Amino acid sequence: MKETKHLPAERGRLAESAILEQIESLAAARSIRRSGLTVGIGDDAAIFTAARGYEQILTCDWFLEGTHFLRDRHPPDAIGWKCLARAVSDVAAMGGAPRCFLLSLALPASHTGSWLTEFLRGLRRASKRFPCALAGGDTTRGKDILINVTVVGEVRRGTAVLRSGAKPGDIVFASGRLGTAELGLRLLRASKRLANSRDPVLQKHLYPEPRLALGRWLAESRLASAMMDLSDGLSTDLPRLCAASGVGARLAVDSIPTAQLLKSKQIGRHNLLDLAFHGGDDYELLFTVPLEKRKRVPRSFRGLPITPIGEITRDRGLLVIGSDGRKGPLRDRGWDPFRKSS
Repeated sequence: MKETKHLPAERGRLAESAILEQIESLAAARSIRRSGLTVGIGDDAAIFTAARGYEQILTCDWFLEGTHFLRDRHPPDAIGWKCLARAVSDVAAMGGAPRCFLLSLALPASHTGSWLTEFLRGLRRASKRFPCALAGGDTTRGKDILINVTVVGEVRRGTAVLRSGAKPGDIVFASGRLGTAELGLRLLRASKRLANSRDPVLQKHLYPEPRLALGRWLAESRLASAMMDLSDGLSTDLPRLCAASGVGARLAVDSIPTAQLLKSKQIGRHNLLDLAFHGGDDYELLFTVPLEKRKRVPRSFRGLPITPIGEITRDRGLLVIGSDGRKGPLRDRGWDPFRKSS
């Protein structure tokens, strides 16, 4: 980790050297050996060696207070977990496996004590779960909590699945149930206190699971013609995939896999569909499969539902077909940080 602006030691708070020691504890020797790192934390930069026959995947992601999480509502360990999970999901979307990551962290001095300890606990759990070793990064002091994660991954040479491979006639699939994370966020915003991290309705929002195993299987079995992760909502992400492939799509409303809720928190199907189309943070996989390979896609993968939701068209328009057979345009109302309504 680099040393930048020093954080003064104050009562109940840590100096930068102590913060760095806590963060460096993430970089266990065993995880370093398995990550492809030949030089990790402790030098000016890390050195990574890709495995023979593999290509490297590079991705980075911001996780900002007030934009992506709320300091007084989101548990610190969930913030630690999610900041890495979000970036790892990009690797999953290309059919790869994460190997190591860089962490850049700006903190107010008031959050260098117990908040930081819990944050790092969540980050450590995520690092072991995925697995993805800490390679280095940077720390500094700031008014708000700002987190940036860069992940290095690998994919077997020639097997990476891009957004640009969809063809007319391909079937569009989605993993999981869409809109669940957005529902969790709405429930959290309605609360007046720190979220209960054990609430099953909030789990999807607080502790997303990148679909690494599914992405890798789709890539190595040569089933997916195009793929991306659903981070900003189906209505925003599908147009990106179609634009990259130069195609359009038709979706069937009755096929969209909406959230399953506890009876005490049921809402109308119309709202569930809105959440499924426009809610972000699901980190499920959206992918296309050639029609002749459709039967090779199972209904579930290791317990995760996989649902056909539409088809790719030659016409570049994006249409939604209702239960009554009527067609209408797919409105882009997902997450956009530059849109006021977001």
